[in-house]
Amino acid sequence: MGSWFNLLFVASMPVLKVLLITALGLFLALNRIDILGEAATNHLNKVVFFVFGPALVGSNLAKTVTFESFLTLWFMLVNILITFLIGSTMGWVLAKVTKAPKHIKGLILASCSAGNLGNLPIIILPAICKEKGSPFGEPNICERYGLAYASLSMAIGSIYFWLYAYNIVRISSKEVKANEGETSANVPVDEAEPNPPLHSSIYSLDAPRLSNSSTKYVQVTLSSRIKQRLTNISKELNLKAVLAPSTIGAIVGFIIGMISPFRRLLMDNNGPLHVIGDTGFMIGDAAIPCTTLILGANLLRGLKGSGIQSTTIIGIIVVRYIFLPLLGILIVKGAVFAGFVQSHDIFFQFVLLLQYSLPPAVSIGTVTELFGAGQNECSVIMLWTNVLAPVMLTLWCTFYLWLLS
Repeated sequence: MGSWFNLLFVASMPVLKVLLITALGLFLALNRIDILGEAATNHLNKVVFFVFGPALVGSNLAKTVTFESFLTLWFMLVNILITFLIGSTMGWVLAKVTKAPKHIKGLILASCSAGNLGNLPIIILPAICKEKGSPFGEPNICERYGLAYASLSMAIGSIYFWLYAYNIVRISSKEVKANEGETSANVPVDEAEPNPPLHSSIYSLDAPRLSNSSTKYVQVTLSSRIKQRLTNISKELNLKAVLAPSTIGAIVGFIIGMISPFRRLLMDNNGPLHVIGDTGFMIGDAAIPCTTLILGANLLRGLKGSGIQSTTIIGIIVVRYIFLPLLGILIVKGAVFAGFVQSHDIFFQFVLLLQYSLPPAVSIGTVTELFGAGQNECSVIMLWTNVLAPVMLTLWCTFYLWLLS
């Protein structure tokens, strides 16, 4: 029984740190204080999005993830993808069952699929290593691995988020603009340009063979329509979002970390250009507290309430804190049994399990701020999922530590 309480203490300390910073953000957003008001939060969001976030992802990846270490961590790519796929499927079912309004369906799917794979793991994992009674070995070595796991989790999660969750929220936000009477600019081109009719002689039984020019005309028509379709799909998905600032930071971090000369040049303490790497770390260190402060400020909106149904909020909580963790245990244990994950690396298994137990990604709030749609509903979702996060994360982390130790 004593060991259970020790594990509970180890698991609760990192979560409490996040809770304290969140509470500070909420306090700074109060009308009487008004340091993190709506305008300030919006500006800080943009700084995190364009500067702090990319620096954090890139510098940590460049420092901790090498080509050799990535080969042993490849299953994390699959694991995070599974969390997105299962979560979005459950979110789709939830939206159908609760008959959610069209403009928040994307928000529901994003909340169920995209977990907080960035700042929470990078706070929780090193903090667990430093606590007495941690089952993950010597603190300094554990912390180094914890940073590598958390950085890779952040990078992969960032790519998936801006490729998938960003786009479904963006597409859903069009409903809000339509309701406000704004004209949509994304009109499919093929609706404006119907198929050009072919010459009637093509369909005539006694018509002569097609000339070379006619054949070329048909080929040009087909190729132009295929190109047109691909252009429409590209516009609808907004594939440029894959190259969001955090994704670019992740790509740069991977390149520096996996190419040894670049890594020695920029990241080693004795490297000629180590000052650039150190600067990246300094800027990136601001991302976690700023993002968590923004979370606290956005929670204040949630306290004021919105029109979102309570059944929708309860459904998201059940998906994120019950269904996903239970399925995660089966998936990770199955991966160990199949040999995809080394059975002796219990720290890596803990990270994989943790990825199924996190509250919705804080970046969802950033996206709703950028599009100006669904902020109030998002704030309520963030409020209740993060109010429960300290309890649920602590319980699940304690259970995972007991399961693996």
